[in-house]
Amino acid sequence: MPQVLLQDRRITIDGRPRLLLAGEVHYFRLARRDWADRLDRLRDCGADTVATYVPWLWHELPDRTVDLTGRTDERRDLAGFLDLAHDRGLHAIVRPGPFIMAEIKNEGVPFRLYADHPHLLASTWDGAPIPTRTLDYLAPEFLAAADGWYAQVMPVVAGRLATRGGPVLAVQLDNEIGMLSWVTNSPDLTDGLCADLARWAVDRYGRSGAARRVGADPSDAPAWAAALRTPADEHSLTLHDDLGRYMRDRYRRYVAALRESAQRHGVTGVPFLVNVHGTDEKRGRTFPIGISQLAQAYHGQPQLTAGSDYYLGDLTVGNVPDLYVSNAFLTASLAADQPLTCLEFEAGSGDYTEDLSTLYPPEALDLKIRLCAAQGNRLVNLYLFAGGHNPPLAEPVGDGNDRIAFTGQRHGFAAPLGPEGRPNHTYPAARRALHALRGAADLLADGDEEHDDLALGFVPDHYLTEYRHPASAPRTAQVAELERFRGMGSREILARALLLGGFSFPAVNLAAPPAPPAESGAPTPPPAAASESAASAEPAPDRPAPPAGPGVLVLASAPTLGADVQRRLVAHLAAGGRLLLHGPLPVRDHDGADCTLLADALGLRADGWVESGRDYFPSVVGHGWAAGPAEVRVGWAQLLSGAGEPVLTEVGSGRPCAVEVSVGAGRALVIAADQPCLLDFWRAALDRLGVRPRLRHDAGTAGLVLTSTVDRSGQRLLHLINVAPSAVEFGLSDGDRPVLSGRRLRMPARSGLMLPVGVRVGPATLVETSCELVSREGSTVELRPTQGEDIAVFATDRPVRVDRGNVLVDGERVVVTLRGTAPVRIEIG
Repeated sequence: MPQVLLQDRRITIDGRPRLLLAGEVHYFRLARRDWADRLDRLRDCGADTVATYVPWLWHELPDRTVDLTGRTDERRDLAGFLDLAHDRGLHAIVRPGPFIMAEIKNEGVPFRLYADHPHLLASTWDGAPIPTRTLDYLAPEFLAAADGWYAQVMPVVAGRLATRGGPVLAVQLDNEIGMLSWVTNSPDLTDGLCADLARWAVDRYGRSGAARRVGADPSDAPAWAAALRTPADEHSLTLHDDLGRYMRDRYRRYVAALRESAQRHGVTGVPFLVNVHGTDEKRGRTFPIGISQLAQAYHGQPQLTAGSDYYLGDLTVGNVPDLYVSNAFLTASLAADQPLTCLEFEAGSGDYTEDLSTLYPPEALDLKIRLCAAQGNRLVNLYLFAGGHNPPLAEPVGDGNDRIAFTGQRHGFAAPLGPEGRPNHTYPAARRALHALRGAADLLADGDEEHDDLALGFVPDHYLTEYRHPASAPRTAQVAELERFRGMGSREILARALLLGGFSFPAVNLAAPPAPPAESGAPTPPPAAASESAASAEPAPDRPAPPAGPGVLVLASAPTLGADVQRRLVAHLAAGGRLLLHGPLPVRDHDGADCTLLADALGLRADGWVESGRDYFPSVVGHGWAAGPAEVRVGWAQLLSGAGEPVLTEVGSGRPCAVEVSVGAGRALVIAADQPCLLDFWRAALDRLGVRPRLRHDAGTAGLVLTSTVDRSGQRLLHLINVAPSAVEFGLSDGDRPVLSGRRLRMPARSGLMLPVGVRVGPATLVETSCELVSREGSTVELRPTQGEDIAVFATDRPVRVDRGNVLVDGERVVVTLRGTAPVRIEIG
């Protein structure tokens, strides 16, 4: 039977890396007669895997028995659906909750659980009821009920695991954990949770330390709960800090409990998955909150990995850095064996409410999936691939429609296949995109992104912002400040400048990684041990922090930056590293304590602030390498005093707001102003620190994203993605070598290319080509021309035969010239 493993950031089946292209099809929203059609359409699109939720709410009957074989309704036959998928040649990913979202009422949890255990409905700020139907994840009654659900569903799944001859390659545990309480700013503050937090805080700080931070004695349960639910201003920052860190440990314990239950009920030998939420309003600025919330739950856990949940709409110059940085940050939160995946990849038209207020262009899916593949996503699940119809609840509840979901009878209006199975304009787009990846699937499955010598810093604590008491002025100000400066930088300029400036880069997690249990099923560590996490670890004052890593580290800074991260940056510089800091100088820790470790090491001091407003219009002027022909208007500038050579000065005051500083063997550029996205400036800044883009183009307009992947045998793909609204013509160089001997390439507006380099075709090597791969088997390759007139250069001493085109032989170099757009088959030998 096949062996399915996560290793070296790859998904391997019997030792071979695999790229899994999936689509979400909900059997419970379709008549049995339609299952085969939707699965066949999925295969036609180029997918090899079907994914589905399994709604507890639907399968549990009023008498509390569970139907998973269709004895009461064919739409409950999970077993039959998985068997049919297997017969149709598809793998499967099963997502049985307990919470599944998917517009199902109660997020998929049966109504009776709320009626049986009303105390599990969380209280939140000021003791108010939580506005969403969430439950206390670690309440014994909920865990017992969830275990009862797993006792029913997991044996059905276990009998169909790939390792036992079935289709199921992986199982997802719950869904979007912590999302509902975050988006409503309503932390679960049940009495049980407050008591558990008291134990956690005492283990971490001692009784008196916990009391100082929260403002109440942890042994006085009513006073402690009241202090948590209504924070006093003088304790607000420390209390919110502790609440966020505690919740991260709580999610870790919840996922561990679900995994143990799934394994106890037979699901062993295949990977588990955790879905990370966080995109909002077609942007990814908040996605790292989900990473920060759940990193402890998945980081380093054996045979478990995390997947993204991307709803970004169209891909443009505005949000392309959101997708790139989200992938980079998620990768930075994973351990060495954990591959990057996307468990919900938005695939449809965007018309989610059937009001025709939004229609995404068909190329949006192609652009996004190409970028995800280039960054090492080994699994991409198109969500939702096929719509359907919501069946009635087994027991009416009188809520207006008495169906399992709140979308009415029809569901999935925007999916490539609508509720009645009719394709919309995104179906052919999905088919083109998946087949484009399928042609290079082996190279993508075993390829890693090649990066320039820089990394973007990821600070998980900058995203410990999901909760803030509405009346807390200190916390509101802190969150607003972090939201303004963190991650991609003020106005997202930093990440956009790097990406559109031609750089390909990873992210580095600047917090210490959590220490997972030695093996699955190991006892849960006590809260004190668990709190040393990716989001909260603080090196002891007498233990020097390790350096952040070699090369250039780029960080969007904020006035709040933890002492542990500041120590790492100082160590990075002391070890000879280079730092590009964009944003205000850090001056305090997350709990509000003063902390100027980094500023002190840099020899700098914040000495004034100017902000654009009704009566002041700050501009900056460059000096030295940054000198330009004109002043540049900025929205804000922090005035700096102390060490360093001025790079930018604020015109009104004549004082520096960006400086270059030497720190030991290292060097730093501190840009404390929101310098616009002037690509020449940012390229020059990185050049000053010793790094240039490896892939370079000479296009005169912005919008071209370049990166590359290489597999473990050296075969490469050049990934070119034009997110601009206009066509672009350019020459491309790879290092100091012109690509395609200097031939110019043309890419239509909003299009992508994957160009193979050094790829083996039997006894030959496809040295380079302007074509994309369609298929490659043995000594035969099929190429798709992209330019109208294309070339494919082979290194071989064997004859080269082509069904259309000209062949020019020059020793062991063979150049095939192709015209037209139809795929061409080439045989070697």
